[in-house]
Amino acid sequence: MYLLAIFIAVLLDWLLGDPYSWPHPVKLIGNFISLFLKGQPNSPKGKYVYGFFLWLTTVGLTAGMSYLLLRAFARFSPVLYWVLWIYLAYTSLSTRCLAMEALKVLKTLKTGTIEDARYQVSMIVGRDTSQLTAEEISKATIETVAENTSDGVIGPLLCLFIGGPVLAMAYKAVNTLDSMVGYKTEKYRQIGFVSAKLDDLANLIPARITWICLMIASHILELDSKNACLIGFRDRYQHASPNSAFSEAVVAGALGIQLGGAHIYHGEWVDKPTIGDAVRPVEFTDIQTTIQMLYMSTTVSLLLFSAVYLLLTII
Repeated sequence: MYLLAIFIAVLLDWLLGDPYSWPHPVKLIGNFISLFLKGQPNSPKGKYVYGFFLWLTTVGLTAGMSYLLLRAFARFSPVLYWVLWIYLAYTSLSTRCLAMEALKVLKTLKTGTIEDARYQVSMIVGRDTSQLTAEEISKATIETVAENTSDGVIGPLLCLFIGGPVLAMAYKAVNTLDSMVGYKTEKYRQIGFVSAKLDDLANLIPARITWICLMIASHILELDSKNACLIGFRDRYQHASPNSAFSEAVVAGALGIQLGGAHIYHGEWVDKPTIGDAVRPVEFTDIQTTIQMLYMSTTVSLLLFSAVYLLLTII
């Protein structure tokens, strides 16, 4: 039933995504973080300490509430337990949501104005989008899909196989904290220090598994898999994060484009290294190809994790 539940969760993610009107644990986590931030101290040292308790409280409550809810449902009804299990597992995955947001940007680039496209991409990136060109908008979208293939899909999927929805929800809390306060800007430098560092730690293994799965996906999709491997290996550390460039480098190599570079985040200029070679200009159609790599690498990881799970079950 465990393996079947995961497959159902993945299928629900692919079919339904995250409807805005539905209750979602990540929304609750985000609201809690925003509320917690209102009480932060003014001193730099106090912010570091407060940031630690922000992380500990957010992750602890998320895991604890998930565990208690599952345990309560299990005592009441095995059927309701598995319904909740699958629902929490499904909400930990973001494949369709990520793809749909990227497709919105793609559609706007095709049929809308540059201002519309800038607004649309601002919904999924943290950088300033007010002056981005069409090519830069495409780059930002590709980078977001590539990076979130790891922490939005393959990472939580790995957690589901290891520790079920409790671990997956804790992982989502770690990622949400990093996305909200983990930016290396003056505003979040102290308060988000712990969240950023522990997010890096939590994603060390998922990022490298995603790296391999994306290489396999590039071969299956008949992209430039040789270059995906070459650039994926060469530029895997070309990022401030020890993890983000792993997926971005493979995608850049497979598409023959260059990603990365400096951008404005929350009003501050952040210098970032480039990833890949500018063999050709980035086109908006590359967004669609990146989405295909997202789905294919997710499929590869699902089959890989399932095979390992079945092997360990037999042993």
